Amino acid sequence: MATELIKSMLISASGMRAQGQRLRVLSENLANANTLPLSPNEDPYRRKIITFRSELDKATGAEMVKVRRIGVDRSDFGMKYDPDHPGADANGYVRTPNVNSLIEMMDMKEAQRSYEANLNVIEASKAMLMRTIDILRS
Repeated sequence: MATELIKSMLISASGMRAQGQRLRVLSENLANANTLPLSPNEDPYRRKIITFRSELDKATGAEMVKVRRIGVDRSDFGMKYDPDHPGADANGYVRTPNVNSLIEMMDMKEAQRSYEANLNVIEASKAMLMRTIDILRS
C-alpha cells in the first residue's frame, strides 16, 4: 500500500516537472510575441512547442511523464505593414512572430491546472500515507 502511494507521488512529481517546463516555454513565447527582425533578411522569433512522452522508471515500475522535445512551430509568420521599420522588405512589410498570445495564455492556464491537479494528488497521497503510518503506530 505505502509503495503504491509513494509511486503515485513520484508520477505526479514528474507531471509537475513537465508542466513547469511547459510553463517556461510558454513564457518565452509570450515574452517574444512582439519581437521583430532588425533586417529584412532576418526571421522574427519562431514560437516554440513542447511535446511529452511516457517513460518507464525501472526503479519504481511507474510510467513517468518526460519532455520528449522542445521544437519550433513551422507555421507561417504574420505580416505587418510598417515601411519605416528596419526589418521591412521592399514592399514595406515586416514579418511578425508566429505567436498568438491568446493561445499561449490558454495553454498556460491548462498547464497551471495540470500542475495543480498533480499537486493535489501528491497532497492526497501524503495524507493517506500519514494516516497509514498513524494506524500502524496504534
